[in-house]
Amino acid sequence: MSKQVTTLRFFRFSGWAKWWAFGMMQFAHRPLKKVQGQQFYKLMGSGKQAFNPWPDYTTYALLQVWDSDEDARRFHAQAEIANRYIRKCDGTWTLYMKNVISRGLWDKKNPFEKSSSLDENNPLLTVITRATIKLSLLRRFWKHVPYSQEGMDQYKELRYTKGIGEIPFTQMATFSVWESVDGLNAFAYQQKNHVSAIKLTRELNWYKEELFSRFQPYDTEGNWPETLELKALINQE
Repeated sequence: MSKQVTTLRFFRFSGWAKWWAFGMMQFAHRPLKKVQGQQFYKLMGSGKQAFNPWPDYTTYALLQVWDSDEDARRFHAQAEIANRYIRKCDGTWTLYMKNVISRGLWDKKNPFEKSSSLDENNPLLTVITRATIKLSLLRRFWKHVPYSQEGMDQYKELRYTKGIGEIPFTQMATFSVWESVDGLNAFAYQQKNHVSAIKLTRELNWYKEELFSRFQPYDTEGNWPETLELKALINQE
């Protein structure tokens, strides 16, 4: 039985702290590589709204895969590197998630194991899609992104979305929170522009590497408005 859990923690910065966070994209790796109970991690920046590839220097994200929930909570409560981020940031939002399905590779491996303790009464879903884009197709890819995402904000089941990534323009990911699998599937497989984008992806073979994962969020912490909104949805089930 897999006890693996995944956490995604967002940090929001302002003023000079934004440049501290930018510098930590290099300097935080040394302590993060030594974290007990951690199987995989990615420290990421974010893009501006509407999946604009230009960096949003106010928001950073830390994705971590853990042996267990206990390991994740110990890190968030006690680790010095985690506390340094908390002291510098204006706000944070953490999601605790169990993997539902994962296909593809991230740095030549799939870090996510399907959970053996999913809650059938919890319909909420979070989605992470990640890709390394071929350099020769960068311009054409980003030219098509606005079209592929058009109309996404019309889906009431979509609670939050943000573009994140390791390297601007070339190594990008999308994160989204959905109230139900039906809402997600309606966008992914019925929305005309998105379906067209999937077809074009297959034809042009845009990616050197890609991964698609769905998760069930089971807890959330922090002081972003999304924390309370998601907690209410989780607790009402």
